[in-house]
Amino acid sequence: MAEETSDNCVFIGGKPFMNYVTGVVMQFTTKKATEVLLKARGKFISRAVDVAEVATKRFMKGQAEVKDIRIDSEEFENKEGKQVRVSTIEILIGKK
Repeated sequence: MAEETSDNCVFIGGKPFMNYVTGVVMQFTTKKATEVLLKARGKFISRAVDVAEVATKRFMKGQAEVKDIRIDSEEFENKEGKQVRVSTIEILIGKK
């Protein structure tokens, strides 16, 4: 899997969906990245999957593909001081 540099890493959160798709496409086109790593946690996992699909199948059709997917979970302390587990996903998109 790719080295984890903040350069080719996109964290999926609450911004508008197309911002992330544009971000991924820009990594490949203007920054000449060979791989982009999407990272998401919890409720944003489905958005990360959608971003990967739209970026590879619509905007970078025939040029990029999903190379690897990693799922995991993290434990952290919430605002109330309780230990909570949250699912995480990493989707590696690479140039063909």
